[in-house]
Amino acid sequence: MPNANDFFITILKQAHIDWGIHRHTNTRPPIIGEGYLQIPAREARRLNITNSNNNGVNNIFVCNSVDGNLVNATLKATGCSHRGDIYAKQFSGNGNLQILGNWFSAIGAVIGDRIEIFFVSPTEIRL
Repeated sequence: MPNANDFFITILKQAHIDWGIHRHTNTRPPIIGEGYLQIPAREARRLNITNSNNNGVNNIFVCNSVDGNLVNATLKATGCSHRGDIYAKQFSGNGNLQILGNWFSAIGAVIGDRIEIFFVSPTEIRL
């Protein structure tokens, strides 16, 4: 689990900004407005950011953004690079996959933007 004052920077790609429509799978219909924040594998391991495969460990984070558009939003550390891996590969909205997509739209995010993910505490993030 991350410590207070830990941080990393992620660089936005099209898949992060347009997650709901820029997909390489047909498992569900396209959904406009979905987005996520990538967690590079080295950062997930360094900061011990884990997903639901790590039983009994928190993977839900309260998130606020410095621009004020996200206030006490909940993000979930999800995904993995191979089946059963405990390290998360992304933050997505907990129960609302459009929360980050809406934020990207509100701040005018574009491919190549750098987003700092700063841990205020082990369970609170500031973007």
